[in-house]
Amino acid sequence: MLTIQAIPAFKDNYIWFIQVKGSQKVIIVDPGDAEPVIKAIERQKLTPVAVLITHGHHDHVGGVDELLKRYDVPVYGSKNELVPCLTHPLSACENLVIDPLFPMTKVLDIPGHTQGHIAFLMDGNLFCGDTLFGAGCGRIFSGTATLLFKALQTIAQLPKETLIYCAHEYTENNLRFAAMIEPDNAEIQQRIKDTAVLRQQAKPSIPFTLGLELATNPFMRCEQRSVISSTEKHTGQVLATPNDIFRALRIWKDRF
Repeated sequence: MLTIQAIPAFKDNYIWFIQVKGSQKVIIVDPGDAEPVIKAIERQKLTPVAVLITHGHHDHVGGVDELLKRYDVPVYGSKNELVPCLTHPLSACENLVIDPLFPMTKVLDIPGHTQGHIAFLMDGNLFCGDTLFGAGCGRIFSGTATLLFKALQTIAQLPKETLIYCAHEYTENNLRFAAMIEPDNAEIQQRIKDTAVLRQQAKPSIPFTLGLELATNPFMRCEQRSVISSTEKHTGQVLATPNDIFRALRIWKDRF
């Protein structure tokens, strides 16, 4: 059984620690800042065995150099991203045995936020960086709207009980946008309440299930009549495909 903990960094980032229950070994996901990682490792007397990188933005890789000065561990990341000290360049659909103690990890190709963005699926837990957020999705940098839409469709094919571990605490703001798009969606209203309770207790709103995203995230609901209607009303246009709806939603959210 895995235990997963969030290591807060910067203003709203989460670095993820993955452990097997009862072991001090730890896999580190997206260490944008070395300091909180080192403090947590030393406080808990952990032994790092690998670093996983979803994409090359500084708030996900900025701590790698410093960590490797202290810990001799491999760094896994996309062959299509600029990742410092990368030792294991990855392609989509690879199956990794990072350490014999840990379950097999599958690499998913989910570009859009960046051109080479990947995710790591381990024992029903998806570490997806900045592609999918709670009730939202990443902005588009070196990727395209079409790529990001397809990436979310890839994630949507996973089992609904899959737990999503994204890298930023954006859920409350995203839910405000979602509620504007679908004001009659009762599950969005309930999620707003549930998320507020967690945040008032200084707890992360992450992880969440894929099933919850499919019910409350407008970017994953581009075929729903309520989302189509709101988006077409906003743009003043008839939008022909779910991809067109997604692109219009992403532009709208960028200005929200």
